[in-house]
Amino acid sequence: MAFYINPPFHKGSKGGGTTKACLPKAKIASMSATEKKKVINAKKSAGSKGERVRSSKSNVSGTAANSLEDWVKQDWRQVANPNKKCGEK
Repeated sequence: MAFYINPPFHKGSKGGGTTKACLPKAKIASMSATEKKKVINAKKSAGSKGERVRSSKSNVSGTAANSLEDWVKQDWRQVANPNKKCGEK
């Protein structure tokens, strides 16, 4: 019989709380103002709760690429300010 004991120092995944929502630049350009606002508000709400992922109700379609390599190579920008790259402050 095997026993699994959770170590006392393990607290789950670390991190979270970011409020910047990022999407490919082409997708942001094709979104309406209300769609952008929905994504931004969902990410801010999740970040204020310390969560890493925004609500699935704010998911956007049409951002898929043919492969993971294509997906990564897209020009990712902040939805709130598309002039800034995804990681910029």
